[in-house]
Amino acid sequence: MSFPLLETDNLSIAFGGIKAVDSVSLTVQPGKIHSIIGPNGAGKTTLFNLISGLYQPSSGRVKLGGEDVTGLPPEQLARRGLSRSFQNLQIFFRMSACDNVMVGRHRHEKTSMLGHLFALPSVRAENARSRDLAMGLLERVGLAGVANKEAGSLSYGALKRLEIARALATEPRILLLDEPAAGCNAIETEEIDRVIHDVAKSGIAVLLVEHDMRLVMRISDHVLVLERGKSLVSGTPETVRNDPRVITAYLGTFGTEEANRA
Repeated sequence: MSFPLLETDNLSIAFGGIKAVDSVSLTVQPGKIHSIIGPNGAGKTTLFNLISGLYQPSSGRVKLGGEDVTGLPPEQLARRGLSRSFQNLQIFFRMSACDNVMVGRHRHEKTSMLGHLFALPSVRAENARSRDLAMGLLERVGLAGVANKEAGSLSYGALKRLEIARALATEPRILLLDEPAAGCNAIETEEIDRVIHDVAKSGIAVLLVEHDMRLVMRISDHVLVLERGKSLVSGTPETVRNDPRVITAYLGTFGTEEANRA
């Protein structure tokens, strides 16, 4: 078995004395898709915020590639290969799709502000490289044909894929996706499915929060179920969909039928 890329050990956080995440441990391997599910208020996004450095844990540890990164801010985690998307779109709507992806390349650019001020040849060359890389990522997520269109003119599903392309521009080792298919229709969800599979096949680990059970059960290598901030069940999609505790706490009869059709 390969070395875990991401590990959390008894990770916890409390707000006003109430534990939103309570001693949650997980491991994510390179090139694997690990999904986190649970009812609203289960602590899924809070766990994401702890892992990505937006929140400081009350207790527990986070390791990335074997390094203890507990409490590091998002920009330092990005340098170590962690990138994420959010539930609500974080898009520059008046910029082109290509320019949005190029924003994700910023941390890799080495030219100075003075160089930009005087439009030095090195700056022009680096901008050209960033644009080429952005175009390649847009093609990867199926958006090459809208590269020069204003992002605000794109469909909701396209914007979701644009966010993934921008996250990939940081060259992550692990990608955290917070409800990437939320609000998408069936065709858009299929596109998201394809993109996530492509990302994992390239060796990047994917940690996913998602309510679409058919998508989760179809693409996941491993599923963690949270209930009231605690780990309820962890295992393969088949194990999770058939666990009576999960059916009672979250899926219900309809949800189980949806998962079984995945």
